[in-house]
Amino acid sequence: MTTVRLLLVDDHPVVRRGLRAMFDDRDDMTVVAEAADGQQALDVLSETTVDLVLMDLQMGAGMDGVTATRRITELPDSPQVLVLTTYDTDADILAAVEAGATGYMLKDAPPEQLCDAVRAAARGQTALAPDVAARLLGRLRTPKPALSNREVEILRLLARGLSNRALSKELFISEATVKTHLVHIYDKLGVDNRTAAIAAALDHGIIRTR
Repeated sequence: MTTVRLLLVDDHPVVRRGLRAMFDDRDDMTVVAEAADGQQALDVLSETTVDLVLMDLQMGAGMDGVTATRRITELPDSPQVLVLTTYDTDADILAAVEAGATGYMLKDAPPEQLCDAVRAAARGQTALAPDVAARLLGRLRTPKPALSNREVEILRLLARGLSNRALSKELFISEATVKTHLVHIYDKLGVDNRTAAIAAALDHGIIRTR
């Protein structure tokens, strides 16, 4: 029986402890290392060989999971990366997949479902939580106009309550450019004001509340 060697990356020690107990209780998987953020994960991988990295997305002030996933998948003979998070927005899912993640699971998944996902991801097979798979399928069936990275960034700042002037200072662009971006955002989302744009972005999973 092949044993899957795991690296747990999560900034919450209690979460890591619970995951370690669950995986170490299985005959075919073992946790060989832990890390509290993406940089620590990279440091571990420079010294330790693992088959699969179980990666959280948001880790306080440390390197985030998407950045870490991209860095890891660029390594020679890189291990597979399975995202394990509480976030299921389109933006998070697509960012993780584009960064090279083999799968995307949610932290409320039943233990056996998560273990099955670990086994599949370790083999290089796509492993998606049912809700995530449904969201991606729905996106393919009813595609929405794609927002650019800058437009998503502006939406996130709008959700924080920034004015056009504050947006221009934050992004180092003119207020006229901000207004142009907003026109494009409104058109793509089918709305006519910033409040409706924020609501639509949240509803479509383009941005999330923190």
